[in-house]
Amino acid sequence: MEKNIVAHSYKIGAEERRELNGHNSLLVFFTGLSGSGKSTLANAFEERLHKEKIRTYVLDGDNVRKGINSNLSFKPEDRSENLRRIGEISKLFIDAGIIVLAAFIAPYQKDRESIKNTVDAANYVEVFVNTPLDVCEERDVKGLYAKARKGQIKNMTGVSAPYESPIEPDVEVSNENSLEESVDIIYNKIKNQIRLKK
Repeated sequence: MEKNIVAHSYKIGAEERRELNGHNSLLVFFTGLSGSGKSTLANAFEERLHKEKIRTYVLDGDNVRKGINSNLSFKPEDRSENLRRIGEISKLFIDAGIIVLAAFIAPYQKDRESIKNTVDAANYVEVFVNTPLDVCEERDVKGLYAKARKGQIKNMTGVSAPYESPIEPDVEVSNENSLEESVDIIYNKIKNQIRLKK
């Protein structure tokens, strides 16, 4: 089947779309435990970029699992497939000239590395939302940790499944930073990657 697939060559590509938008396109990938604040931070960061007329789109773990990845479980192999699809979707958005903000637990280093390779390292920014497990459990906004501790949820990252912290994230923020501080930290770190070089 694969030998019969031939990619069509189009005249308009990522560079032309970036030029039209007036900014670069890339993937800002937020990783951390459930309850670490990934989605809240991605949302706040998108608001910051939106005010600056930068085109963005947020891919969030729960939202994606309700749609395109609704057939996947939380077993390790399905978690990897979930993230593989996210990498491919992000690659399409990058080609469309858009900055993608992806908020996923992404517990395994190999999966994050795979996404980085899919979108190209030059288009990948890894943000580690380094909130300790005990703080995440105190928040437990979805009640998942309580259920996991009772054995009602299997393969819960941080409880019955591992989380491999990023070795060298591009940006690291923690619960000790306010939301505004975290947004500033990320923005100041990658602002030169956002703007097109004149």
